[in-house]
Amino acid sequence: MNRADTTNKRRLLRRLCAEAGVVSLAIISLASCGYSLLGQGNFLPPDLRTVQIPTFENRTTRVELEQRVTQAVASEMVSRSGLAIVSSEKQADVILKGVIESFGLTPVDFNEQGRATRYQVIVNAKIELLDHRNEDAVIWKNEHYNFTENYAIDPGSTDAFDQETRAIQEIAQRFATSVVSNLVEGF
Repeated sequence: MNRADTTNKRRLLRRLCAEAGVVSLAIISLASCGYSLLGQGNFLPPDLRTVQIPTFENRTTRVELEQRVTQAVASEMVSRSGLAIVSSEKQADVILKGVIESFGLTPVDFNEQGRATRYQVIVNAKIELLDHRNEDAVIWKNEHYNFTENYAIDPGSTDAFDQETRAIQEIAQRFATSVVSNLVEGF
């Protein structure tokens, strides 16, 4: 190895060490300034104890969608947030309201016979979490909450109604998980 190669390697090593030092200093500075990643921990105010979740309004033609979604959201809210569900506004610290604006079901995969084996579901909703203790001030709101999920079906099944009911239940649960994650984690 000649002297020029050795000198170039030393310069490169010094530059890499200096850059690593700058990056380390930036990370330490950010950490000490109180910055944190969004979505870490609980976004909800810590003094909340109760939530009312009225049945979501269903503006679609899909029967029972609002009931299944509301039940799934309530169950997920209890398990993820630790809040107790109450039936009366008077008992509620917060109120979670939702309107299901649209529900779309589109086949996306087919078998050799041309029968659908996988569908894509798109749900569009309006959702808001209101602080009932503070004149229903908005804590979190999304006017265009879009949820998209693919799900597989058994094309050999003869009971299409049963498959659709199971699919809607599964989609309601996944929708609830998504919504509550956004509420609790602040996304």
